[in-house]
Parts: sequence; structure tokens; C-alpha cells
Amino acid sequence: MKYSSPKTPVGDYYMDPRFILGAALFLLGFCINRYADIKLRMLRPDESSGYAVPKGGPFELVSCPNYFGEMLEWFGWALCTWSAAGLVWFLFGCGTFIPRAMHNHKWYKDRFPDYPQKRRALIPFLY
Repeated sequence: MKYSSPKTPVGDYYMDPRFILGAALFLLGFCINRYADIKLRMLRPDESSGYAVPKGGPFELVSCPNYFGEMLEWFGWALCTWSAAGLVWFLFGCGTFIPRAMHNHKWYKDRFPDYPQKRRALIPFLY
């Protein structure tokens, strides 16, 4: 039994370019987010309270790759679902992550004089 419009069979939807691109972006975002979270956790393996500049991988491009990865996840999900709800959730995420990334980026630059000047806050090469 299929629960979809007769004009759009369920099997065809998974071959739609929006679904394929959305799923690929979701998986890429998940991998970036997970890598960044693990890397951040490894900065304090002994439960110390000191701070360090994260390095390597996407941290060479942006201060907050975990936020960037999650934004990619939600954008991919919005493409996969091709719905207003997906778009709203992506925009809500942007409204959350952009100011947080700005704050974190400024904090890194203020606290660490040798912080990489070319590193962006959230979106590689742009912002």
C-alpha cells in the first residue's frame, strides 16, 4: 500500500534530483558536524578547563564547522522534503547559528592573538 499522490509514486520521488542532492548534502553536513564535535571534545581529553584553538579539517576554514555542518544537514533535509516546514526549519537554524558563530569567532580572535586571520566564522571562504 502506498501513501502518496497518484501523480507522484513513492518510488519516483527517491530518484528526484532534489531528493538525491538533499540526501547528499545531509550526509555531508552530518559528517562535518560529527567530525567537528569529536575534534572539539578531544581538545579537553583530561577534563581540563583550559582553552585551545581547534585545528585541522574544516577548522582550517571556519571557526564553527559544527554549526556549518548542521546548517548543511537542515538545508539537505529541506531539499529532500521540498516543503515549507523544511525551509522554515533551515531558516530557524540559520537564525540560531549565524549569531552564535559570529560570537564564537570574535571570542577566538579576542582571546588568541595568533588566531588565523583568513579563517571565516561559519561559511568557508564567504562568512
